Amino acid sequence: MSGPDDPGPPPGEFEQIARLYRPLTRGAPEALELLDDVAVIPSRPGQDLIVTKDALVEGTHFHEGEARDLVARKLLRSNLSDLAAKGAEPFGYFLAVAWPSGTGFGERQAFARGLEIDGAAFDISLLGGDTVSTSGPLWASLTLLGWAPHGRAILRSGARPGDLIMVSGPIGDGGLGLAAVEGRCPDPDGYLADRYRLPRPRLDLREDLRRSASACADISDGLIADAGHIAKASGVALRLDLDRLPVSSPAEAWLSGQADRAMALSHLASSGDDYELVVTAPPAAAAALGLPVVGRVEAGEGITVAYEGAPMATGSGGWTHP
Repeated sequence: MSGPDDPGPPPGEFEQIARLYRPLTRGAPEALELLDDVAVIPSRPGQDLIVTKDALVEGTHFHEGEARDLVARKLLRSNLSDLAAKGAEPFGYFLAVAWPSGTGFGERQAFARGLEIDGAAFDISLLGGDTVSTSGPLWASLTLLGWAPHGRAILRSGARPGDLIMVSGPIGDGGLGLAAVEGRCPDPDGYLADRYRLPRPRLDLREDLRRSASACADISDGLIADAGHIAKASGVALRLDLDRLPVSSPAEAWLSGQADRAMALSHLASSGDDYELVVTAPPAAAAALGLPVVGRVEAGEGITVAYEGAPMATGSGGWTHP
């Protein structure tokens, strides 16, 4: 897939598969060289197969005209973030893409190149899928497979009263990155836009989470909303202390220009696209994890958000799909 992009019309479906997608299998025998309608995946003794699926739609999840390689990489990385939250090892993926009528071969090459780059970076292979045409916008869906030791996947339902709540990294960069892409937030070095366009799935925490975490979710819809998912699944209450949130230097610069710091922190905690993790663990295990503590699990239900000890209203707390 090296060389200049072909600006002309795309070749037929099977030639596209051979030229664009077969290299993405990286020789995985389970993919059967994309010559069949299925993949054949042997089971792994003592392992659970973890499956997740996400989709991106142009104009909803990314801006119209966004570079196709970046779209592909965000699609893969957002799914990998789901596996990271389970403590799972990535294995392979299935891809479905609907190309708007008239899309040239160059755009399709760029999309495949993005998958090639991150397939190598995260050591993951394409196992199968489908490409179709559509009269609507570009959309792409990816189904990702991973493995976790039997019974040790980290679910949202394991939080218990007394656990501490932690996050794996700075909160709010994704939302500020979207604002930067849209010209609503200063971003002189491009850090925020990069954080929005190219999430960093926290696969590096997999082993530590398996040893210590009681529950975990990735922060895709916003910290408050995703912490709320843990509260609901676990049948507990979560209390988040906004004044304890870790933020990046660019986010701190943005905060310094806001009149109401509490409401500004609430905005960061309600923004999507961070793809960090929100984690719960008993205090001793939380100390071993060494992540920033931002709250506590309590008896009850729902989520409480506070700033300097005072509860505050936050609305929905994050992105919800219509």
